[in-house]
Amino acid sequence: MEAAIPIHWSIGLSAVIFTIGVVGVLIRRNMIQVFMALELMLNAVNINLVAFSQHLESMTGQVFVLFVITVAAAEAAMALAIIRRRFMPPDRVRDVLSALSHKSSCLRYFSALCRATLRGMP
Repeated sequence: MEAAIPIHWSIGLSAVIFTIGVVGVLIRRNMIQVFMALELMLNAVNINLVAFSQHLESMTGQVFVLFVITVAAAEAAMALAIIRRRFMPPDRVRDVLSALSHKSSCLRYFSALCRATLRGMP
């Protein structure tokens, strides 16, 4: 079965997106923009994996894409945690948690858990 999109188009698109990501990582100083450039690079790899999986009529590349997407989601969560830790002062976090603790018992438990974690922070 011949693919509707020729493989060299997918490789070209992937190369362009990956190059934009590499340039973004190398010249940007803002952490959010660097993480966005890393996401571009991971998506370029995903395009290649799907294209070659389709070309070789194998599901291996598409299964591997699921793992890459999982790693990208974990990377995005870690990036947000690092950015929050860097730019949001601990007293602001405590204010938010104290406001949440008055809402429900579940939020009170979560608030207490977070406060216990914050006591260990510098």
